[in-house]
Amino acid sequence: MKVFKGRVIVPGTCRAEALVSHGGFNTLASYQMALMFGDKQVKCGDQNNADLYKKPMLGKALCLPMTIGSTTGGMVLYTACALGKAPACMLFSKPIDSLAASGAILGDVWTDNPMPVVDSLGNEFLEAVQTGMMVSIGENGEVTIED
Repeated sequence: MKVFKGRVIVPGTCRAEALVSHGGFNTLASYQMALMFGDKQVKCGDQNNADLYKKPMLGKALCLPMTIGSTTGGMVLYTACALGKAPACMLFSKPIDSLAASGAILGDVWTDNPMPVVDSLGNEFLEAVQTGMMVSIGENGEVTIED
């Protein structure tokens, strides 16, 4: 078991299976197909992200370095929360960008489907976590990877 301390962006506790990307997460490309065509598993549609492409994101602990891409990213995250298609949580090794943070915060404030978000977990976090591992978030921003 490994524990990492990050900065809480959206508070909450969570325990979910990790889905890990070592590249930037393009929010629009990843969610566009699922939001437009009603994919119930919310499979990642970003063909440029080999770690996530075609893998279900719904209910997963999405572990990534950062988001990249479109300025619509925040609205896409908010919409995913509003439609109940968000990951269980988002965990960033680097500081979150303002667009992703705004979407996650709006999802927390304006929907019944908040998504806990912790950032600044460090590069060691992404080196330690692997897809399929169980990850837990505590109220104080502690993230635990279960072996």
